[in-house]
Amino acid sequence: MRELAEVLRRWADAYLALHGATMPPSHRRAIADILSCRTEARGGHLWRCDACNRDVYRYHSCKNRSCPKCHANETRRWLESRKAEMLPVPYFHITITVPEELRAVLRGNQRDGYAALMQASAQGIVELARDPRFVGATVGVLAVLHTWTQQLVYHPHVHCLVTAGGITDDGRQWRQARPGFLLPVKALAKMVRGKLRSILTKRCPDVVLPVSAWRKSWIVHCTYWGQGEHAVLDYLARYVFRVAICESRIVDIDDDGVTLCYKKRKSNCWRSCRIAGQEFLRRFLTHVLPKGLHKVRYFGLWHPAKRALAVKARCALLLEQRESVSCTVGDTKDDSSEAVAITSDCNTGPELVCPHCHQGRLVLLRRLEPKFACGP
Repeated sequence: MRELAEVLRRWADAYLALHGATMPPSHRRAIADILSCRTEARGGHLWRCDACNRDVYRYHSCKNRSCPKCHANETRRWLESRKAEMLPVPYFHITITVPEELRAVLRGNQRDGYAALMQASAQGIVELARDPRFVGATVGVLAVLHTWTQQLVYHPHVHCLVTAGGITDDGRQWRQARPGFLLPVKALAKMVRGKLRSILTKRCPDVVLPVSAWRKSWIVHCTYWGQGEHAVLDYLARYVFRVAICESRIVDIDDDGVTLCYKKRKSNCWRSCRIAGQEFLRRFLTHVLPKGLHKVRYFGLWHPAKRALAVKARCALLLEQRESVSCTVGDTKDDSSEAVAITSDCNTGPELVCPHCHQGRLVLLRRLEPKFACGP
């Protein structure tokens, strides 16, 4: 399998020479981190097999959120924590896509633009669901920002996991959505469009917003996605910590460019495309988010202000009374203590069995200090 670090080793120096003066600090940091990830520069641990007596070096990960090698343990811990909050109800997957006319505005104002997009999308879902004609209650929304297609083209959109029901304003009644239907997507598209225009006008008063973007229909998809734990494992694991390119899709690297594979949505078939080295780096770095920008946010029933009401326990009891759902208070225990036990300092944790002889056990000899500091 070809690695993203190999692409950076070939073209990063030339790219920095051309664009280094105008590059954001987050782009420089991403390049430096990915190049040093799981190398001697990061330090690590030295292990030895008690059978074949061979040394095994395990180097630390960079933990940059744009690195495709990292976040396996972080994903597992996050999922364990979220499972304690998931409600035993069906869920819907809503995708909201920004039209092409607005992409340049979001690209040039990432902090305000991305935050406005996620806020407008989630608020539109929550407000429309509160309409008595649809749910008539406050639903839970988990919004995840994505900015790419499988060919790394800039394509900002928001994935939302939404509960198929919600709690009424008095907090005493759970209202279930109709089977297979949550809310009308055309009405949601218009509401999100209006909210995003209003938020962008307030946050970025000096930015000229293209008029054509508000006159066309926006693309919104709403799909029934599953129930309970299935929704967590299937949806969240695939979307929350995904990066722009996974290394399994890098087919080949030569002196001129990178060949990667992608799936065509309409035909559901895999295809390959070749991108020049400098263009590949430009596309990849386009999706590196500014430092501190949260790409996962919670709204409605899952907003931090609502969690103080012990949402899972309360909703589970309400569902048990109304629909005989078996959900005991013991199900709400916090699994984070078990998740913390997962090793995260050295890659995904060294295997106890020797990778060479597959018989002996690995014994820790010493910690390896980084060979040099990893600056931006």
